[in-house]
Amino acid sequence: MKHMGSELRDRLHETLSAGRADGVHAVVVVRDGSTLLEHYGTGADFSWGTSLGVVTFGPGTLHDIRSVTKSLTALVYGIALGEGRVPEPDQPLLRHFPAYPDLAADPERARLTVGHALTMSLGIQWREDLPYNSPANSEIAMEMAPDRYRYILEQPIVAPPGTRWAYCGGATALLGRLISEGTGRPLPEYARQKLFAPLGIDSFEWMAGRDGAASAASGLRLTPRDLARVGELVLAHGGWDGREVVPAGWLRRMLEPRLPNDWGSQYGYQWFLGESAGRRWVAGMGNGGQRLFVVPELDLVVAITAGNYDDPSPNHWQAPTTIFEQVVLPAVAG
Repeated sequence: MKHMGSELRDRLHETLSAGRADGVHAVVVVRDGSTLLEHYGTGADFSWGTSLGVVTFGPGTLHDIRSVTKSLTALVYGIALGEGRVPEPDQPLLRHFPAYPDLAADPERARLTVGHALTMSLGIQWREDLPYNSPANSEIAMEMAPDRYRYILEQPIVAPPGTRWAYCGGATALLGRLISEGTGRPLPEYARQKLFAPLGIDSFEWMAGRDGAASAASGLRLTPRDLARVGELVLAHGGWDGREVVPAGWLRRMLEPRLPNDWGSQYGYQWFLGESAGRRWVAGMGNGGQRLFVVPELDLVVAITAGNYDDPSPNHWQAPTTIFEQVVLPAVAG
């Protein structure tokens, strides 16, 4: 393990020094329950677009995980489902949003299920390929809307539900609403008790919109070490310290490939599924270079945070993939 850790440090130093993975703030690599690498850097950071200045990162520094939040929301959904508090994926979606009978009366919308939200295949018109400081971005428009849930559910339907993946933070917002309504508790409070506390995670922030609703799609701030711990939970089929935190059956369903996504991999329930160097992985991915890679075959977890928000330049948006594929896998899979 020591030799592997040294190789990881050397490879990472070489990659960062060569400018092949700019903007990376932290890397945590855990294998077989042992931490092989913890790297923390210094750099400019933001929290939902608000500048935090230049930050010297360390083990206790919280970091936006942006859309990796979606993957954790799916874990929380599975916990609530195991308690019978949220609907099964095959349930009609609008049945659980009774405030919008006009939308439920639309035959096309009546076909929407919870599973379509879980797989981002609602078939609605939704644009998140625009900068997140633009009101033309659908997630920003959702945040600005007087009623975020009506805004999502009344979007024009442009494809049959369940047939095409389209990136949609609104889908995750609906899941967050189902959790909070079904449990009778705010999403962060329920997640704290049911997911974070059992893992020993006691420091996190969950940012909310103007309406006070916690962002199920992109609002979480965690330390990279704790993000890696979530990955270890996934490796352990939902078990931790002898207790079931997330039902194992849900994890199997959650990580089953459902649809091809636009980025060359598959999509399950709010998780990406792909392959690198012949090794299958599942991952949560977020704007700016936030990543949580889980490689079951290698009993491996890689958590990466970075500050490349809304930056399309290749060595920035590919930085976490470069570290995963060119630094970690060669050292670990050898």
